[in-house]
Amino acid sequence: MVKKKHGIIIETPMEARQAEPGPSILLLLLISVSVAVLAMAVVWFVFFRT
Repeated sequence: MVKKKHGIIIETPMEARQAEPGPSILLLLLISVSVAVLAMAVVWFVFFRT
């Protein structure tokens, strides 16, 4: 719950984020980076391999 102290809103870090940090963000980052690396490898093999 939001508390006010001398007109300033005081929140815990969890309240400020409004969500629990979880492994889903790490999984999304790993999948995104993997897809980007794979796409770059495909482009390299198609255009730059002689």
